Formats: sequence, C-alpha cells, structure tokens
Amino acid sequence: MGEYGPQAIGLALQHNRTAEQLPSRITIYRVLARHGALDGVHRQRRPAPPKGWYLPDLAAGQAELDSFDFIVELKIAAGPLVDVLTGTSLHGALAEAWVMQRPSARATLQALLERWRREGLPTYAQFDNDTIFQGAHQFTDTVGRVTRLCLALGVVPVFAPPREPGFQNAIEGFNGLWQSKVWRRHRCPDVEALAAVSARYIAAYRAKTATRRESAPRRRSFPKDFKLNLGTPLKGTMIFLRRSDDHGSVHLLGRALVGAQIISIGHRLFVADYSTADMPRAVV
Repeated sequence: MGEYGPQAIGLALQHNRTAEQLPSRITIYRVLARHGALDGVHRQRRPAPPKGWYLPDLAAGQAELDSFDFIVELKIAAGPLVDVLTGTSLHGALAEAWVMQRPSARATLQALLERWRREGLPTYAQFDNDTIFQGAHQFTDTVGRVTRLCLALGVVPVFAPPREPGFQNAIEGFNGLWQSKVWRRHRCPDVEALAAVSARYIAAYRAKTATRRESAPRRRSFPKDFKLNLGTPLKGTMIFLRRSDDHGSVHLLGRALVGAQIISIGHRLFVADYSTADMPRAVV
C-alpha cells in the first residue's frame, strides 16, 4: 500500500518468488531509469533562510537581536516552584539565565537592565506575547513596562507570532540546553544552589561560544545616568510578527491593521511596523 516504482516491483518479486536471487531495489531503479520508465521529479531542496530573515538588517548580520523567554514551573524537591528567565543573542550567542521564584514584569525589567548595562544594547529585543513582556491584553494600546524600557533605550521590541515557535528557535534551543545541562543533570536543594549551578553553566557556555561574539554585530553602549520613567510619553517603533485573518487584517494591541500599515513576508505572515506616534493613548 502506497509503494511505487522500484519499491513496488521489489515487494512483488519478493512476494511471488519468481527468481532465485532477487535484485536489489537500487538495481531495479537503475534498470527503470535506463529504459526511461521513471517519471518522478526529484524534490528541489532549498537552503534554509538566514538567521533573522524577517528583518533585513538582522539577516545581513548588520544588527544584533536579544531574545528572551521563560522556562516555567520547575519544582525544586521539598522547595518552591521556580521559573527561569533566559536570554541569548542571535548572532553572538550571549546567553543568560535568571532563576525567579516570583516572575513578574518588574523582575524581568531589572534583569534586562542588568544585562544591558553590562553587555551593551542590541538593535532588537524579541519576546513572545506573554503579558510580562508585552503588557496586559484586555485593553487597547496597552504597553507594558518591559516594552517601555526597550523604547526608552532605543531598542526595538519585536513580538513573535502567537503559537509559531519557529521564530523563537534561538532562545528555545538554548532553553533545551539549559534544562539538559542544569535542571536534569543536577539535584539542587534550594533556589540559591540552582542559581549557582546555572551561573557555572552560563560561564562555560559563554566560553564555548566566545568566537561567535568576535564576528557578531557591535552592541551600543548603555547611556550614562539612565533612569526609566514609566510615565514618559512613548517614542519609537514596536514590531509585531503576525498572521492575518481571513479578511486580511492583522490584530495587535486591540486593533486591526490593514493595507500600508503591514508588510507581507510570507503566506498570510506580516510585519506590523507600529510607531508609537500612531497610538492615541497608551497605558501601562
């Protein structure tokens, strides 16, 4: 069932036993090819798209992107549930992990501030659509504090399409490594021990991937005397990667965008380049 060509002939010969010595399937294939009996078309294999293909300067290696995600609900034996905020850079593999008992937008903001003060600023910061990163979803034009931090520092926040993990491959691949090398390999009695083991692994991982950072795009210096004011009017651009609905509309921040506001980059896949100037109001 479902067999054809050399496979079907080989199975028929094996079933009927019409010859003492059965030819191999490659031999059958060559005989069929010699007589022009094959009409199948070989599948054309295309190379994988470059990293960050959906943002031209990122794909060209002219910009860096930091990607962040959470590994959720890890249970320490006789201890609390913890989440782990992870981060890595697309080109430079500049990895990081923060163990959190109470994950929140406030704690995430402090983690990003700590990283960017030490390592410098990327061009883009990519997140999934969790409310910790994006802000509450029940109101129109709601912008969370993590997004506000990005805009205040001139980092363009990028939000991956919902339920499409391929855009988060870099951070999800690192999440798998962290769980394999830290969580599953070690038995930690408390949060502090887990954080210590994680720090050792991050140091080893960074040493292993150091050559990638030599060729990675340069990061901008963190501004001196920076202070975040969540009440400051928003300025800058947010990028949302979204699938359109059946009517060609893209939904984000409680709005539906169409036409010139969105750029097609694939089948019903669009980049919504959303300027904060388009927002009549924004709430935290």
